[in-house]
Amino acid sequence: MRQAKSGAPEGLCIFAREQTHGRGRQERVWVSPRDAGLYFSVVLRPQFVVSSWPLITLMTALAVCDTLRDSCDLQADIKWPNDIVAGERKLCGILAETVETEAGLVCVLGIGINITSAAFPAELNDLATSISAEAGKAFDSEDLLNALLEQLRRRYDQLENIDGPASIVRDWTAASSFANGKLVRVDTGSEVFDGITQGLANDGGLRVARSDGEISIVRAGDVQSLRSVSIRP
Repeated sequence: MRQAKSGAPEGLCIFAREQTHGRGRQERVWVSPRDAGLYFSVVLRPQFVVSSWPLITLMTALAVCDTLRDSCDLQADIKWPNDIVAGERKLCGILAETVETEAGLVCVLGIGINITSAAFPAELNDLATSISAEAGKAFDSEDLLNALLEQLRRRYDQLENIDGPASIVRDWTAASSFANGKLVRVDTGSEVFDGITQGLANDGGLRVARSDGEISIVRAGDVQSLRSVSIRP
């Protein structure tokens, strides 16, 4: 953020072998021990309308999944809005934050990926996983960084096209099991409700059908999958 405010060019990437104050959404702690994960941030200066900026998180999730598939032979899922999961355990978190600068709004895009299981404490084994645990072999963090930056460039170019927002929504919908027909519990901070996912809005908000048939569009909050609750939207 300091670099962005001082005029850093788009594409500046800062990579850390370790983070002592790693954080995720809603100021949650992101454990980031040395050489156990891939931790980096990128400065973006999007030229498209601000209403499409929420799609940056979605296009980043697609880029991460592309990288895991092509470089690690690993098929991952996307949990709305910003988690990459394998077997419903968290593998990667994404945080896109806007920063006001003298040159206008900037997006600082942060990504944290568990490369080995040393990236998180043992008590989180039921909630978190790593690339090495899922793929059964070790991977070099700098090789993964280079591969992911190339996928990010490709997806960012896609988002900047005229039909970019619609195509990102389509690709995300195809890549995520959370997009349609997923029984979920939504916590927006002001209310908690259950429903079934019904795709995405144009701006990336998650459409959820409640038990009374009303469609709510969730643009902020936590979404968890449910297995034992029965409702009829």
